[in-house]
Amino acid sequence: MTDAPELLPLGPDGLLVRFADQLSEPANRAALAFRADLESTGNPGIAETASSLASVLVKFRPDVIARKALEDELGAMLAERDWLEASLPAGRRLWRVPVAFGDVHGPDLDDAADAAGLAPDAAVEDICAARLRVLALGFSPGQPYLGFLPEHWDIPRQVDVTHEVPRGAVVVAVRQVIPFAHAAPTGWRQIGRTAFRCNDPGLDPSSPLRPGDEMEFLPVEGRTLDRLLDDAPPFGGAERFEIP
Repeated sequence: MTDAPELLPLGPDGLLVRFADQLSEPANRAALAFRADLESTGNPGIAETASSLASVLVKFRPDVIARKALEDELGAMLAERDWLEASLPAGRRLWRVPVAFGDVHGPDLDDAADAAGLAPDAAVEDICAARLRVLALGFSPGQPYLGFLPEHWDIPRQVDVTHEVPRGAVVVAVRQVIPFAHAAPTGWRQIGRTAFRCNDPGLDPSSPLRPGDEMEFLPVEGRTLDRLLDDAPPFGGAERFEIP
């Protein structure tokens, strides 16, 4: 892991603020906090920002601000404080999301539980007890990487790739959980499924989750999930709360 934030060029109109060269909780928190503070400045030369697991992309307007001037501004912000100790930004939400675990909705639950050293029922309890942060959105529009599970969930990806999991598949690996925004192949183990839609063109915004939001899973029976999938209620039956 890098010892200090890095400011790196990225194309003709981009800069990358990297807080670490691998994912960690402090680096992710730093990325979320730095991006929120940067957006609050209202700098007209900044066209777009986006946070990843441990960095922030800053796209700028070269006709409004010179690269060197922006580098100086970002460098000054980075020097203001230790961003690895920063608090998470305000305005985050907690989502409580129904998930059916095991059986047809989670065919890899037993295998994932065994890799974590747990019985399947204990594995579900463990995952549902965790309050997971949306570390970043990626791979597919609106799709969240959620973390962190306890260390015994630092399980590897599968050797083989599953040809396709359905939208809403809940998969696990490397102390993270992903609810799939769309049907896709994966090397992660499917332990459950939710009716929550991470991306829905019929919603405004189409991707309801934001980096920094938090999520808790509520275990439900398979037949309950089938009803939610059929009825398609807003957010798949999930509840949303503001985090104080």
